[in-house]
Amino acid sequence: MANITTSKKVSKKKVKKVVKKGQAHIQATYNNTVVTLTDLQGNALAWSSAGANGFKGPKKATPYAAGVIVRAAAEKAKDYGLTEVEVFVKGVGAGREAAVRALHANGFTISSIKDVTPIPHNGCRPKKIRRV
Repeated sequence: MANITTSKKVSKKKVKKVVKKGQAHIQATYNNTVVTLTDLQGNALAWSSAGANGFKGPKKATPYAAGVIVRAAAEKAKDYGLTEVEVFVKGVGAGREAAVRALHANGFTISSIKDVTPIPHNGCRPKKIRRV
């Protein structure tokens, strides 16, 4: 009994990185709104969507849902110390404006807003006209 050694498995506690400045990517479609908060390299820190917050059907694309989404993502991002964001908006949905306003209302300093909605340079041929 004199020579018994016990080894305890010691695991390091994961240290969350502190990110002061980051990016907010807002994707607002006709059906849903998704907000992702990232660091400057584009690594996701927190995200939220209308479906993940309990909205169903046409309520997912409303401005109110966009505000709730941003609030949920901001709560997750507070652990990282995120304070200043560059906003990238993609899509044509109703949640575009509301999501940007909600970012400001939740304590983020907005340094820039950029629209990154993809626009085709006359790429695909449109569908044929529907005749009823």
